[in-house]
Amino acid sequence: MSKLTRRRFTQLAAATTATSAFGLVNILPARAASGRVVVVGGGFGGATAAKYIRKLDPGIQVTLIEPKTQFVTCPYSNTVIGGLNDISFITHNYDALKGKYGATVVHDTATAVDAAKKTVTTAGGKTLGYDKLVLSPGIDFKWDAVEGYSQAASQKIPHAWNGGPQTALLRKQLEAMPSGGTFIIAPPPNPFRCPPGPYERVSLVAHYLGEHNARAKIIILDPKPKFSKQPLFMQGWDKLYKGKIQWVSQKDGGGATRVDVDGMKVHTEFDTFKGDVINFIPAQKAGKIAFLAGATDKSGWCPIKPQTFESTILKDVYVIGDASIASPLPKSGYSANSEAKVAAAAIVAQLSGKQPGEPSLINTCYSLVGPDYGISVAMVYGFAGGKITKKKGSGGVSPKDGNAEFRRKEAQFAEGWYSSISSDIWG
Repeated sequence: MSKLTRRRFTQLAAATTATSAFGLVNILPARAASGRVVVVGGGFGGATAAKYIRKLDPGIQVTLIEPKTQFVTCPYSNTVIGGLNDISFITHNYDALKGKYGATVVHDTATAVDAAKKTVTTAGGKTLGYDKLVLSPGIDFKWDAVEGYSQAASQKIPHAWNGGPQTALLRKQLEAMPSGGTFIIAPPPNPFRCPPGPYERVSLVAHYLGEHNARAKIIILDPKPKFSKQPLFMQGWDKLYKGKIQWVSQKDGGGATRVDVDGMKVHTEFDTFKGDVINFIPAQKAGKIAFLAGATDKSGWCPIKPQTFESTILKDVYVIGDASIASPLPKSGYSANSEAKVAAAAIVAQLSGKQPGEPSLINTCYSLVGPDYGISVAMVYGFAGGKITKKKGSGGVSPKDGNAEFRRKEAQFAEGWYSSISSDIWG
């Protein structure tokens, strides 16, 4: 890995991203397919599905329903909060999907699905028929999970777990934090979008404070006993931000029991913590349209057939990305991109009279502990015994004994990954 140039890594990442789902799937149609596919949600999963269905067979009519004309990503938003990038860096449009790939993009909100009639209704009054429907609604929040926190409260105590205005709000609050102040972050319980994300955020906030507010401190109030890539993060914190970050775990009563928005306090089982800036990330569930469609089970997420990502509840409806139950795949942007390609291949095969093949999926997650300090985890997944399975001997995490040059290259690879996957989806 250390011998790879950044350019070569980006090329390899792009090739892997573009082909990961298709290595074990015979996707060439027996006959030219025709049909109507509606995709709800234009993020990492939905935009990928729309693009790849059109790439695989331009004879299929694809309509993407997405309320935003520009999509601001949650992945890499921590670099905006930490001052490494401007928000324009993580903002993308649908010009290529409409122009180069010929999909129809409807900027509206899906409000209902009639699985029997095979229609989707939008807030603007449109009713769209489909042969296959892809739901990629991302997440919604359990606003009432902790007393005192609500959607209204997020305007003062942001979650910043959807890219866009919340990202900008938390960044602005961080810049205005008083000298020697306290930044509190309360990560959510499992399962949630991007398991390493809160801890990367802590890292880049610590980097920013180190340059602009050296006496400030960070407190993590965690409802979990452990977190993703914990040894690597803690090693990096000890090296770069020694004594600046306090992690209060579940066993120490880290889980929030009440939020006092006006007093800027977070109450836990054992203590009360006052912050100058508080980043509270609520517990999560599938996006609203998944519930309205009837695609969720009692867990609040959407069960799927692992071979195709078709809903086990609704026929001809496919659920990809954070909303799906796809363990052992994590809820991540890369997973959503990979799942979308599996679903796209299955849909094209089925519409052309073929049986879907066996999927191959990939997840790679880079995290920045500092601008020149990256860590990563990767895994390749297959399909066996009716389940998604980890490929034995594949993937792994960054070594704990990596030197400064290794960490610097991983940080470069992180940017290469983001640029590559963004181009694959919206380019």
